[in-house]
Amino acid sequence: MKFFNSEDSLEKELNDFAIKNKENLGLVSLDVPLISNLDVWINIALIRQYHQNLPPEEAEKEVVRYLQRYHLEKIAHRRSSVLTDEERFCVMLLRAAMVVDAILVIDRPFKILPELQNSQFIFDSIRVIDDLYRESRIFDYIWFKDRYRIIDAT
Repeated sequence: MKFFNSEDSLEKELNDFAIKNKENLGLVSLDVPLISNLDVWINIALIRQYHQNLPPEEAEKEVVRYLQRYHLEKIAHRRSSVLTDEERFCVMLLRAAMVVDAILVIDRPFKILPELQNSQFIFDSIRVIDDLYRESRIFDYIWFKDRYRIIDAT
């Protein structure tokens, strides 16, 4: 977890990190939204379908299994516009985790989940799929450190 005093410093560090890790970067960010005219399962499966030639039927089954971890299998055939913020966040996490040997980078999660009062949902959601990625990082503003229950953050 890395905290920043300004948007400029956060974006610079995030950009530098993305460049260094571009092959394995799984970015969860409002700047990388779900594709609005595709169902949830396709948004998640696209990376595996194109980079690993996973057939659509197999990809859909795999994604539904991952959605079951969050008890969200019912949203597999929905579009992003009808999802709650929490559902959308989980879908974005899964999509990011589909990158081979993924390094999950969560960019300002409280912008994605503005109603959250603390980070418990974020950390629980990351833990549910911890076998699908290599490491995870959170980039956020220092003024949100209380929501993370961190006293001494830099």
